[in-house]
Amino acid sequence: MTSKIVIACIIAYFIGNISPSTLLARAHGIDIKKEGSGNAGTTNALRVLGKKAAVITLVIDILKGVVSVVIGMLLAGHTGAMYCVLFVMLGHVWPVLLKFQGGKGIATSFGALLALNPVLALIELGIVAVVTLISKRMSAGSIAGLVLLPVVCIFREPDFVYIAIVIAAIMIFKHKANIIRMIHGEEPKLSILDKNSKNQEDEK
Repeated sequence: MTSKIVIACIIAYFIGNISPSTLLARAHGIDIKKEGSGNAGTTNALRVLGKKAAVITLVIDILKGVVSVVIGMLLAGHTGAMYCVLFVMLGHVWPVLLKFQGGKGIATSFGALLALNPVLALIELGIVAVVTLISKRMSAGSIAGLVLLPVVCIFREPDFVYIAIVIAAIMIFKHKANIIRMIHGEEPKLSILDKNSKNQEDEK
């Protein structure tokens, strides 16, 4: 790994540390890690801070991924961009500036993939959307997208396959609580898809 790739990865990691929901909550005197689900993502921002904060959180989390990969591309070409997808996700999931308490990385990883390969990202988005609509569970859609990410990469971004496997493994691990609840039939459905559900999964 060249010095330029290392520099790009470090920059991507610290960009990943930026947590819009945490900053917005602090501005209101709230510790978002102690409210709602305790997750610093879009769904919990919606629950704790409202729609405007949720939209801001989602947009910034996606942009974190886009900016990191663009920087990687400019500094170290396509190889640097691929590694930056991994490192911005790591920065979001385990942010050193927030005592390693981050989110699940779905939105940030989508933004990173969008910058790396738009077709790959849109295929993944389609998988997540279809499975989510069928199951009415965002966690199920996210996990399906992660499981199939390396497979899609074989056809759309073959050089990225091994990095994709690492990303998918880490993010599936972050969904372990959701997986356990699904196995026991206890995973709540998205309220916007199921009028009988009052809870939303925390996926960002």
